[in-house]
Amino acid sequence: MSQRKLDVFKSFFQSEKAGGFVLIGCTIISLIIANTSFADNYMDFWHSSVDLSFSSIQLNHSVEQWINDGLMAIFFLLVGLEIERELYIGELSLLRNALLPILAAAGGMLFPALIHYVFNHGTATQPGFGIPMATDIAFALGILSLAGNRIPVSLKIFLTALAIIDDLGAIAVIAIFYTKGFSTFYFFLAVFIFLILFIAGKKRLFNLPVYLLAGIIMWYCMLRSGVHATIAGVLLAFAIPFRREDDKNSSYSLQRFLHYPVAFLILPLFALANTAIRFPKDIFSTLLTNNSLGIILGLILGKFAGIFLVSYLSVKTKIADLPKDLNWYHILGVSILGGIGFTMSIFIANLAFNDPDLVNTSKMSILVASLCAAVAGLFVLRKKNI
Repeated sequence: MSQRKLDVFKSFFQSEKAGGFVLIGCTIISLIIANTSFADNYMDFWHSSVDLSFSSIQLNHSVEQWINDGLMAIFFLLVGLEIERELYIGELSLLRNALLPILAAAGGMLFPALIHYVFNHGTATQPGFGIPMATDIAFALGILSLAGNRIPVSLKIFLTALAIIDDLGAIAVIAIFYTKGFSTFYFFLAVFIFLILFIAGKKRLFNLPVYLLAGIIMWYCMLRSGVHATIAGVLLAFAIPFRREDDKNSSYSLQRFLHYPVAFLILPLFALANTAIRFPKDIFSTLLTNNSLGIILGLILGKFAGIFLVSYLSVKTKIADLPKDLNWYHILGVSILGGIGFTMSIFIANLAFNDPDLVNTSKMSILVASLCAAVAGLFVLRKKNI
């Protein structure tokens, strides 16, 4: 790997790692407050209404909804920019290098979804199949960093590429399966704006403010279409042109600018607003419902089995190559860390269910599974003989 690519990755890794620890801290704070006498006031704040109007456009959202529909669109914009960078100059730019994380990510999405589906087929909780599909990149990289200097850079790159592909799969699932009240007019208007921006990029228009202004309009159209508004962030990322030879191009400059606001403001706010989970008196029986078991086993067993088995079979059948400085203990540890589902899993839980109690127990299951995956994965990766 060239020094330029390595420097880009190290910068990305450091911000994601630090952001992961901030996420952990905000989650702990939110959980503590939600189970104290301040819980009602805390929840009332996130559910309080913030109304915005511009000309004839009026948007009535709670603080939590503004975070989930608005600020998280910026998070999805960053995810899209990271995918774009990987496709041009990163691990995914060469098909042979990309095959292993691509196939591993596919296995890591399919197995958890199947496990949840088996437990919940034909029930009211079947829509939750998408919850255990995604790996939280910031959380996972943060835990991976705790394994110390014995972890090769190529393993961090593998996990990053896998999680980015994972995010792309989760985005597709959200767009296809979690659309509500679909409006053809607004959807095609959003797509039309995207196509205009995409063509402008191909015609070498590099004026970033133009893309951002049009992106806001596309976000509004997507919001009104019934497709989740955050998808507009991904579309905008793919429309912004990436110049392979120039680190100061619009795409890379925006990605670099967004890293810290997303890692240290947007995702912490998301964690504070979405992890205010009130623990029921009988926690164990709550975690033994079909939906909870589908999420927990999907993240812990499904992720591990999907990532590790598909990786192993891909290498043994010579479809893909295992990097020379990695061994199967490394892949085993990362496969377990793949069960850290946090951000995207919680996001999908909010979309999958309307019942607040069901959303609450789903989030609790995500946290339990993510904690187990983090501890088990770290234990494997810190083995002295690895």
